Amino acid sequence: MSIESEKDLLGLMRIGRIVGLCLQEMLQAVKPGTTTAELDAIGEQFLSGHGARSAPIITYNYPGWTCISINDEVAHGIPGSRVIQEGDLVNVDVSAELDGYFADTGASLPLPPIAPEVQMLCDCTQEALQAAIDAARAGARMNAIGAAVERVAKQRGVNVIRELNGHGVGRKLHEEPRNVFNYYTHRAKDRLVNGMVFTLEPFLTLGSGRIYTDKDGWTLKTQDRKLGCQYEHTIVVTEDAPILVTAV
Repeated sequence: MSIESEKDLLGLMRIGRIVGLCLQEMLQAVKPGTTTAELDAIGEQFLSGHGARSAPIITYNYPGWTCISINDEVAHGIPGSRVIQEGDLVNVDVSAELDGYFADTGASLPLPPIAPEVQMLCDCTQEALQAAIDAARAGARMNAIGAAVERVAKQRGVNVIRELNGHGVGRKLHEEPRNVFNYYTHRAKDRLVNGMVFTLEPFLTLGSGRIYTDKDGWTLKTQDRKLGCQYEHTIVVTEDAPILVTAV
């Protein structure tokens, strides 16, 4: 979507704050011995308590309020009986709707003992997200975002998962632009304009970057079983630094 009024911005910021706070509450509850279903229940209680609805449920009939992916699961992990273990890399992705507005955020959390390469991957992915934020300015080309993410990844010797990218959001969970690429492509040459709303979410991995869909029909995993990492914000483009809708 594009921001067309003060009402649009206020509505987007309201749901953005809710999903941002929900993400933080869920991350604080991540610990060994907790099941992903128990973690998802925290998200359900928080979102419903604020009058928000799970975007994956209302959009895709997804079997969970949030997506919780662990280790080689890079996205769309279904909450269930899986028990979180010491040393796991846990990703939580929260997206929700309130009063017709959608926002989407996510983060990865490594649990002790944290191997140096795991910490490096998390640091690199956060650095890539910041580079994407810095590149998202009105007047810049869309592919400047992907170039920034890819540059950080190459500097650290990790790979971009090219099948997973950011996307337009606001009035729907997924809308135009359909792909905010995490790598440079000449196809993404459109100029960013004030008021554009989309997610920035680099997906990086210690492996090759190739993924597949698990037999559950939802969970995306790395083919080589290497770790995947993601951090995400919904943003509004301005001529200066973008508005981080989901920052809290």
